[in-house]
Amino acid sequence: MSSTLPLALSDALSDWLDLGLRWLHVIAAMAWIGTSFYFVLLDQSLRPPRDAADAEAGVGGELWEVHGGGFYQVQKYVVAPRVLPEHVAWFKWEAYTTWLSGFALMLVLYYLEASSALVKPGDDLEPWLAVAISVALLAAAWIVYDLLNRFVSDARVLWTALFVLVALSAWGSAELFSPRAAWLQVGGMIGTVMAANVLFDIIPAHWELIRAKEAGREPDPRPGIQAKQRSVHNNYLTLPVLLTMLAGHFPFAYGADHAWLVLVGLMAIGAWARLFYNLRHSGRTHWWMTAAGAAAFVAVALLVERGDETVATPSGPAAVAQGQRVFASAGCGVCHTLADAGATGTVGPSLDSAKPSASLVADRVRNGQGAMPAFDGRLTDEQIDAVAAYVSGAAAG
Repeated sequence: MSSTLPLALSDALSDWLDLGLRWLHVIAAMAWIGTSFYFVLLDQSLRPPRDAADAEAGVGGELWEVHGGGFYQVQKYVVAPRVLPEHVAWFKWEAYTTWLSGFALMLVLYYLEASSALVKPGDDLEPWLAVAISVALLAAAWIVYDLLNRFVSDARVLWTALFVLVALSAWGSAELFSPRAAWLQVGGMIGTVMAANVLFDIIPAHWELIRAKEAGREPDPRPGIQAKQRSVHNNYLTLPVLLTMLAGHFPFAYGADHAWLVLVGLMAIGAWARLFYNLRHSGRTHWWMTAAGAAAFVAVALLVERGDETVATPSGPAAVAQGQRVFASAGCGVCHTLADAGATGTVGPSLDSAKPSASLVADRVRNGQGAMPAFDGRLTDEQIDAVAAYVSGAAAG
Protein backbone atom coordinates (compact mmCIF):
# COMPACT_ATOMS: atom_id res chain seq x y z
CA MET A 1 0.00 0.00 0.00
CA SER A 2 2.86 2.37 0.88
CA SER A 3 4.44 1.96 -2.56
CA THR A 4 1.13 2.22 -4.42
CA LEU A 5 0.15 5.58 -2.91
CA PRO A 6 3.25 7.55 -4.03
CA LEU A 7 2.88 6.06 -7.52
CA ALA A 8 -0.77 7.09 -7.72
CA LEU A 9 0.09 10.56 -6.40
CA SER A 10 2.88 10.92 -8.95
CA ASP A 11 0.54 9.90 -11.78
CA ALA A 12 -2.10 12.37 -10.57
CA LEU A 13 0.40 15.24 -10.40
CA SER A 14 1.70 14.34 -13.84
CA ASP A 15 -1.82 14.42 -15.25
CA TRP A 16 -2.54 17.80 -13.67
CA LEU A 17 0.77 19.19 -14.90
CA ASP A 18 -0.11 18.02 -18.42
CA LEU A 19 -3.57 19.61 -18.15
CA GLY A 20 -2.21 22.88 -16.75
CA LEU A 21 0.44 23.24 -19.43
CA ARG A 22 -2.03 22.45 -22.20
CA TRP A 23 -4.51 24.97 -20.81
CA LEU A 24 -1.85 27.67 -20.52
CA HIS A 25 -0.56 26.90 -24.01
CA VAL A 26 -4.02 27.14 -25.58
CA ILE A 27 -4.89 30.39 -23.75
CA ALA A 28 -1.60 32.04 -24.71
CA ALA A 29 -1.84 30.84 -28.31
CA MET A 30 -5.40 32.15 -28.64
CA ALA A 31 -4.31 35.56 -27.34
CA TRP A 32 -1.29 35.67 -29.66
CA ILE A 33 -3.17 34.55 -32.74
CA GLY A 34 -6.03 36.94 -32.02
CA THR A 35 -3.60 39.83 -31.60
CA SER A 36 -1.89 38.95 -34.87
CA PHE A 37 -5.19 38.77 -36.72
CA TYR A 38 -6.34 42.10 -35.32
CA PHE A 39 -3.23 44.14 -36.02
CA VAL A 40 -2.82 42.85 -39.57
CA LEU A 41 -6.50 43.68 -40.17
CA LEU A 42 -5.86 47.12 -38.69
CA ASP A 43 -2.83 47.79 -40.88
CA GLN A 44 -4.61 46.62 -44.01
CA SER A 45 -7.69 48.72 -43.22
CA LEU A 46 -6.04 52.08 -42.44
CA ARG A 47 -7.09 55.05 -44.51
CA PRO A 48 -5.33 58.45 -44.82
CA PRO A 49 -6.35 60.81 -42.00
CA ARG A 50 -9.09 63.28 -42.90
CA ASP A 51 -7.87 65.94 -40.50
CA ALA A 52 -4.94 67.85 -41.96
CA ALA A 53 -3.65 68.53 -38.46
CA ASP A 54 -3.34 64.80 -37.84
CA ALA A 55 -1.35 64.35 -41.03
CA GLU A 56 0.97 67.22 -40.04
CA ALA A 57 1.44 65.57 -36.65
CA GLY A 58 2.73 62.41 -38.32
CA VAL A 59 -0.40 60.25 -38.48
CA GLY A 60 -0.09 57.94 -41.49
CA GLY A 61 -3.48 56.25 -41.28
CA GLU A 62 -6.63 55.92 -39.22
CA LEU A 63 -9.56 53.57 -38.83
CA TRP A 64 -12.95 54.01 -37.25
CA GLU A 65 -14.25 50.89 -35.50
CA VAL A 66 -17.48 50.05 -33.72
CA HIS A 67 -17.47 47.52 -30.89
CA GLY A 68 -18.66 47.09 -27.33
CA GLY A 69 -21.42 49.65 -27.65
CA GLY A 70 -19.26 52.49 -28.91
CA PHE A 71 -16.93 53.88 -31.56
CA TYR A 72 -13.14 53.80 -31.59
CA GLN A 73 -10.80 55.95 -33.63
CA VAL A 74 -7.45 54.21 -34.10
CA GLN A 75 -4.53 56.16 -35.53
CA LYS A 76 -1.12 54.90 -36.62
CA TYR A 77 1.85 57.23 -36.94
CA VAL A 78 4.27 56.90 -39.84
CA VAL A 79 7.09 56.51 -37.33
CA ALA A 80 6.36 58.06 -33.92
CA PRO A 81 4.36 60.90 -32.35
CA ARG A 82 6.07 64.17 -31.55
CA VAL A 83 5.59 63.63 -27.81
CA LEU A 84 6.10 60.21 -26.27
CA PRO A 85 2.87 59.10 -24.50
CA GLU A 86 3.00 58.25 -20.80
CA HIS A 87 1.43 54.80 -21.25
CA VAL A 88 2.09 52.37 -24.10
CA ALA A 89 0.54 48.92 -24.37
CA TRP A 90 2.94 46.10 -25.30
CA PHE A 91 2.09 42.85 -27.03
CA LYS A 92 4.82 40.34 -26.31
CA TRP A 93 3.95 38.02 -23.44
CA GLU A 94 1.35 36.24 -25.55
CA ALA A 95 4.19 35.09 -27.80
CA TYR A 96 6.65 34.29 -25.02
CA THR A 97 4.09 32.35 -22.97
CA THR A 98 2.97 30.36 -26.01
CA TRP A 99 6.53 29.28 -26.78
CA LEU A 100 7.52 28.57 -23.17
CA SER A 101 4.41 26.49 -22.46
CA GLY A 102 4.79 24.68 -25.80
CA PHE A 103 8.42 23.81 -25.08
CA ALA A 104 7.45 22.65 -21.59
CA LEU A 105 4.86 20.32 -23.15
CA MET A 106 7.50 18.96 -25.55
CA LEU A 107 9.76 18.38 -22.57
CA VAL A 108 7.16 16.60 -20.42
CA LEU A 109 5.38 14.60 -23.12
CA TYR A 110 8.16 13.86 -25.60
CA TYR A 111 11.67 14.55 -24.32
CA LEU A 112 11.22 12.81 -20.95
CA GLU A 113 9.50 9.89 -22.74
CA ALA A 114 11.71 10.01 -25.82
CA SER A 115 12.14 6.25 -26.20
CA SER A 116 8.40 5.74 -26.65
CA ALA A 117 7.06 9.13 -27.72
CA LEU A 118 9.80 10.79 -29.77
CA VAL A 119 11.87 8.05 -31.38
CA LYS A 120 10.40 6.57 -34.54
CA PRO A 121 9.05 3.05 -33.82
CA GLY A 122 11.52 0.36 -34.79
CA ASP A 123 14.38 2.87 -35.10
CA ASP A 124 17.61 2.40 -33.15
CA LEU A 125 18.14 6.15 -32.64
CA GLU A 126 19.23 6.80 -29.06
CA PRO A 127 16.58 8.75 -27.08
CA TRP A 128 19.09 11.37 -25.89
CA LEU A 129 20.26 11.90 -29.47
CA ALA A 130 16.66 12.27 -30.69
CA VAL A 131 16.10 14.98 -28.06
CA ALA A 132 19.34 16.74 -29.02
CA ILE A 133 18.39 16.69 -32.71
CA SER A 134 14.92 18.04 -31.92
CA VAL A 135 16.29 20.97 -29.88
CA ALA A 136 18.98 21.68 -32.49
CA LEU A 137 16.35 21.81 -35.22
CA LEU A 138 14.36 24.38 -33.23
CA ALA A 139 17.41 26.64 -33.07
CA ALA A 140 18.39 25.96 -36.69
CA ALA A 141 14.93 26.97 -37.90
CA TRP A 142 15.34 30.47 -36.50
CA ILE A 143 18.94 30.87 -37.71
CA VAL A 144 18.15 29.84 -41.28
CA TYR A 145 14.97 31.94 -41.39
CA ASP A 146 16.75 35.01 -40.01
CA LEU A 147 19.63 34.70 -42.49
CA LEU A 148 17.19 34.35 -45.40
CA ASN A 149 15.41 37.52 -44.36
CA ARG A 150 18.68 39.42 -44.13
CA PHE A 151 20.03 38.37 -47.51
CA VAL A 152 16.92 37.83 -49.68
CA SER A 153 15.03 41.01 -50.53
CA ASP A 154 12.55 39.63 -53.09
CA ALA A 155 9.43 38.49 -51.20
CA ARG A 156 8.56 35.91 -53.87
CA VAL A 157 11.97 34.27 -53.63
CA LEU A 158 11.86 34.42 -49.83
CA TRP A 159 8.46 32.74 -49.52
CA THR A 160 9.42 30.08 -52.08
CA ALA A 161 12.55 29.29 -50.10
CA LEU A 162 10.59 29.17 -46.84
CA PHE A 163 8.04 26.78 -48.35
CA VAL A 164 10.80 24.46 -49.56
CA LEU A 165 12.45 24.54 -46.13
CA VAL A 166 9.16 23.73 -44.37
CA ALA A 167 8.65 20.79 -46.75
CA LEU A 168 12.19 19.54 -46.09
CA SER A 169 11.63 19.93 -42.34
CA ALA A 170 8.40 17.92 -42.56
CA TRP A 171 10.09 15.17 -44.56
CA GLY A 172 13.15 15.06 -42.30
CA SER A 173 11.08 15.01 -39.11
CA ALA A 174 8.99 12.14 -40.49
CA GLU A 175 12.21 10.21 -41.15
CA LEU A 176 13.59 10.87 -37.67
CA PHE A 177 10.67 10.91 -35.25
CA SER A 178 7.42 9.12 -34.51
CA PRO A 179 4.48 10.28 -36.67
CA ARG A 180 2.81 12.41 -34.02
CA ALA A 181 6.10 13.88 -32.79
CA ALA A 182 7.12 14.68 -36.37
CA TRP A 183 4.16 17.01 -36.89
CA LEU A 184 4.74 18.71 -33.55
CA GLN A 185 8.43 19.08 -34.35
CA VAL A 186 7.61 21.05 -37.49
CA GLY A 187 5.09 23.13 -35.56
CA GLY A 188 7.69 23.74 -32.85
CA MET A 189 10.21 24.93 -35.43
CA ILE A 190 7.73 27.38 -36.94
CA GLY A 191 6.59 28.50 -33.48
CA THR A 192 10.22 29.11 -32.52
CA VAL A 193 10.67 31.30 -35.59
CA MET A 194 7.56 33.28 -34.68
CA ALA A 195 8.52 33.78 -31.02
CA ALA A 196 12.09 34.68 -31.99
CA ASN A 197 10.71 37.27 -34.41
CA VAL A 198 9.00 38.93 -31.47
CA LEU A 199 12.00 38.63 -29.13
CA PHE A 200 14.83 39.59 -31.47
CA ASP A 201 13.22 41.92 -34.03
CA ILE A 202 9.74 43.22 -33.24
CA ILE A 203 10.16 44.23 -29.59
CA PRO A 204 13.72 45.64 -30.05
CA ALA A 205 12.41 47.78 -32.91
CA HIS A 206 9.74 49.17 -30.62
CA TRP A 207 12.32 49.88 -27.92
CA GLU A 208 14.44 51.73 -30.49
CA LEU A 209 11.50 54.04 -31.22
CA ILE A 210 11.01 54.76 -27.54
CA ARG A 211 14.72 55.31 -26.78
CA ALA A 212 15.02 57.66 -29.74
CA LYS A 213 12.12 59.78 -28.49
CA GLU A 214 13.49 59.75 -24.95
CA ALA A 215 16.89 60.91 -26.27
CA GLY A 216 15.27 63.65 -28.34
CA ARG A 217 16.49 62.30 -31.69
CA GLU A 218 14.55 61.37 -34.81
CA PRO A 219 13.76 57.63 -34.79
CA ASP A 220 15.22 55.48 -37.56
CA PRO A 221 12.22 54.00 -39.44
CA ARG A 222 14.16 50.97 -40.79
CA PRO A 223 13.88 48.71 -37.68
CA GLY A 224 10.14 49.37 -37.60
CA ILE A 225 9.77 48.44 -41.26
CA GLN A 226 11.63 45.19 -40.65
CA ALA A 227 9.53 44.50 -37.55
CA LYS A 228 6.36 45.01 -39.59
CA GLN A 229 7.62 42.48 -42.15
CA ARG A 230 8.34 39.91 -39.45
CA SER A 231 4.92 40.54 -37.93
CA VAL A 232 3.24 39.83 -41.26
CA HIS A 233 5.27 36.64 -41.60
CA ASN A 234 4.03 35.56 -38.19
CA ASN A 235 0.49 36.21 -39.32
CA TYR A 236 0.80 33.80 -42.23
CA LEU A 237 2.34 31.16 -39.95
CA THR A 238 -0.38 31.25 -37.28
CA LEU A 239 -2.75 28.72 -38.86
CA PRO A 240 0.02 26.23 -39.80
CA VAL A 241 1.18 26.23 -36.16
CA LEU A 242 -2.40 25.92 -34.90
CA LEU A 243 -2.79 22.89 -37.17
CA THR A 244 0.10 21.07 -35.51
CA MET A 245 -1.30 21.91 -32.06
CA LEU A 246 -4.61 20.27 -32.91
CA ALA A 247 -3.39 17.44 -35.16
CA GLY A 248 -2.24 15.31 -32.21
CA HIS A 249 -5.90 14.41 -31.66
CA PHE A 250 -6.33 13.11 -35.21
CA PRO A 251 -4.16 10.04 -35.90
CA PHE A 252 -5.81 9.54 -39.29
CA ALA A 253 -3.94 12.70 -40.38
CA TYR A 254 -0.47 12.35 -38.86
CA GLY A 255 -0.60 8.57 -39.28
CA ALA A 256 -1.52 8.70 -42.97
CA ASP A 257 0.70 7.42 -45.74
CA HIS A 258 3.21 10.14 -46.64
CA ALA A 259 1.98 12.14 -43.64
CA TRP A 260 4.65 14.80 -44.20
CA LEU A 261 3.04 15.66 -47.54
CA VAL A 262 -0.35 15.86 -45.84
CA LEU A 263 1.15 18.26 -43.30
CA VAL A 264 2.73 20.47 -45.96
CA GLY A 265 -0.53 20.56 -47.93
CA LEU A 266 -2.63 21.52 -44.92
CA MET A 267 -0.13 24.18 -43.85
CA ALA A 268 -0.22 25.68 -47.34
CA ILE A 269 -4.03 25.80 -47.16
CA GLY A 270 -3.81 27.59 -43.80
CA ALA A 271 -1.43 30.22 -45.19
CA TRP A 272 -3.70 30.56 -48.24
CA ALA A 273 -6.65 31.29 -45.92
CA ARG A 274 -4.69 34.08 -44.26
CA LEU A 275 -3.80 35.53 -47.67
CA PHE A 276 -7.49 35.65 -48.60
CA TYR A 277 -8.40 37.55 -45.43
CA ASN A 278 -5.43 39.90 -45.60
CA LEU A 279 -6.35 40.84 -49.16
CA ARG A 280 -9.98 41.25 -48.13
CA HIS A 281 -9.01 43.60 -45.31
CA SER A 282 -7.29 45.82 -47.86
CA GLY A 283 -10.43 45.93 -50.01
CA ARG A 284 -9.60 43.13 -52.45
CA THR A 285 -11.96 40.18 -52.08
CA HIS A 286 -11.30 37.17 -54.32
CA TRP A 287 -13.99 34.56 -53.70
CA TRP A 288 -12.30 32.13 -56.07
CA MET A 289 -9.58 31.79 -53.42
CA THR A 290 -12.06 30.30 -50.94
CA ALA A 291 -13.26 27.81 -53.55
CA ALA A 292 -9.66 26.87 -54.39
CA GLY A 293 -8.80 26.42 -50.71
CA ALA A 294 -11.86 24.27 -50.08
CA ALA A 295 -11.10 22.14 -53.15
CA ALA A 296 -7.51 21.64 -51.98
CA PHE A 297 -8.72 20.57 -48.53
CA VAL A 298 -11.16 18.06 -50.03
CA ALA A 299 -8.39 16.74 -52.30
CA VAL A 300 -6.11 16.14 -49.30
CA ALA A 301 -8.94 14.42 -47.41
CA LEU A 302 -9.73 12.14 -50.35
CA LEU A 303 -6.07 11.21 -50.81
CA VAL A 304 -5.73 10.33 -47.13
CA GLU A 305 -8.92 8.26 -47.11
CA ARG A 306 -7.90 6.48 -50.31
CA GLY A 307 -4.59 5.58 -48.73
CA ASP A 308 -6.35 4.22 -45.65
CA GLU A 309 -8.44 1.85 -47.76
CA THR A 310 -5.39 -0.28 -48.47
CA VAL A 311 -4.63 -0.85 -44.79
CA ALA A 312 -8.07 -1.73 -43.43
CA THR A 313 -7.99 -3.38 -40.01
CA PRO A 314 -9.16 -7.03 -40.10
CA SER A 315 -12.38 -7.63 -38.18
CA GLY A 316 -13.23 -11.30 -38.73
CA PRO A 317 -13.77 -13.74 -35.80
CA ALA A 318 -10.26 -15.17 -36.13
CA ALA A 319 -8.67 -11.71 -35.98
CA VAL A 320 -10.79 -10.69 -32.99
CA ALA A 321 -9.88 -13.89 -31.15
CA GLN A 322 -6.21 -13.30 -31.89
CA GLY A 323 -6.57 -9.71 -30.67
CA GLN A 324 -8.07 -10.91 -27.40
CA ARG A 325 -5.06 -13.16 -26.84
CA VAL A 326 -2.66 -10.33 -27.66
CA PHE A 327 -4.50 -8.01 -25.24
CA ALA A 328 -3.93 -10.51 -22.45
CA SER A 329 -0.36 -11.52 -23.30
CA ALA A 330 0.90 -7.95 -23.85
CA GLY A 331 -0.37 -6.87 -20.42
CA CYS A 332 -2.86 -4.29 -21.72
CA GLY A 333 -5.26 -5.06 -18.87
CA VAL A 334 -2.71 -3.90 -16.29
CA CYS A 335 -3.21 -0.30 -17.42
CA HIS A 336 -6.65 -0.24 -19.06
CA THR A 337 -10.20 -1.14 -18.14
CA LEU A 338 -12.05 -3.37 -20.62
CA ALA A 339 -14.99 -5.33 -19.26
CA ASP A 340 -14.96 -7.92 -22.06
CA ALA A 341 -11.41 -8.93 -21.09
CA GLY A 342 -12.00 -8.68 -17.34
CA ALA A 343 -9.40 -5.88 -17.20
CA THR A 344 -9.67 -3.25 -14.48
CA GLY A 345 -6.48 -1.22 -14.90
CA THR A 346 -6.62 2.48 -13.99
CA VAL A 347 -3.25 3.79 -15.16
CA GLY A 348 -4.46 4.47 -18.72
CA PRO A 349 -7.88 5.56 -19.94
CA SER A 350 -10.87 3.24 -19.63
CA LEU A 351 -11.42 1.68 -23.04
CA ASP A 352 -15.07 1.01 -22.19
CA SER A 353 -15.62 4.74 -21.69
CA ALA A 354 -13.40 5.99 -24.51
CA LYS A 355 -14.79 3.57 -27.13
CA PRO A 356 -11.79 4.18 -29.44
CA SER A 357 -11.86 3.40 -33.15
CA ALA A 358 -9.70 0.60 -34.53
CA SER A 359 -7.42 3.12 -36.26
CA LEU A 360 -6.87 5.03 -33.00
CA VAL A 361 -6.08 1.84 -31.06
CA ALA A 362 -3.66 0.71 -33.75
CA ASP A 363 -1.92 4.08 -33.66
CA ARG A 364 -1.58 4.11 -29.87
CA VAL A 365 -0.34 0.53 -29.73
CA ARG A 366 2.10 1.06 -32.57
CA ASN A 367 3.47 4.49 -31.61
CA GLY A 368 2.62 4.87 -27.92
CA GLN A 369 1.74 8.14 -26.22
CA GLY A 370 2.76 9.66 -22.91
CA ALA A 371 3.39 6.85 -20.41
CA MET A 372 2.23 4.20 -22.87
CA PRO A 373 5.18 2.59 -24.66
CA ALA A 374 5.29 1.90 -28.38
CA PHE A 375 4.76 -1.78 -29.28
CA ASP A 376 5.97 -1.44 -32.85
CA GLY A 377 8.78 -4.00 -33.16
CA ARG A 378 7.51 -5.95 -30.16
CA LEU A 379 4.25 -6.87 -31.85
CA THR A 380 3.84 -7.67 -35.53
CA ASP A 381 1.59 -5.57 -37.76
CA GLU A 382 -0.86 -8.48 -37.80
CA GLN A 383 -0.98 -8.59 -34.00
CA ILE A 384 -1.44 -4.82 -33.74
CA ASP A 385 -4.28 -4.86 -36.26
CA ALA A 386 -5.86 -7.81 -34.45
CA VAL A 387 -5.77 -6.18 -30.99
CA ALA A 388 -7.13 -2.97 -32.55
CA ALA A 389 -10.05 -4.91 -34.04
CA TYR A 390 -10.73 -6.65 -30.73
CA VAL A 391 -10.53 -3.56 -28.50
CA SER A 392 -12.65 -1.35 -30.77
CA GLY A 393 -15.33 -4.02 -31.08
CA ALA A 394 -15.38 -4.98 -27.40
CA ALA A 395 -15.45 -1.35 -26.21
CA ALA A 396 -18.24 -0.42 -28.61
CA GLY A 397 -20.30 -3.48 -27.75
